[in-house]
Amino acid sequence: MLRHFAAILCFLMPALGMAQQARENGAAELHWLDRTTGALQSIVVVQETPVKLGPLEIRLHSCRSPLGDVSPEAFALVQITDWSRDETLFMGWMVASSPALNALEHPRYDLWVLRCKTL
Repeated sequence: MLRHFAAILCFLMPALGMAQQARENGAAELHWLDRTTGALQSIVVVQETPVKLGPLEIRLHSCRSPLGDVSPEAFALVQITDWSRDETLFMGWMVASSPALNALEHPRYDLWVLRCKTL
């Protein structure tokens, strides 16, 4: 048993130092969809500057993209609040390549991250 654990540990050791480096960007480009009207809008949200769309207030806390990567991958830490009811609807990381992984669950609105932007 101990031999198996040691073999697994030796196998995983090189991966511990191989974390991908990311750069912090000052803004993110998001898509916002109103399912009732069909309105689709692309918006740029600057870090820590709230944007209001309908009853939603969107606040970007962080947007990170991999260094040296040509893919448009982005990881955005987003907070979405229904300002009319003072209720947080979403708080977490959204991933551009997997929009359904961690998404806003709202009966009328969809919101997802497209890419990080440098200002």
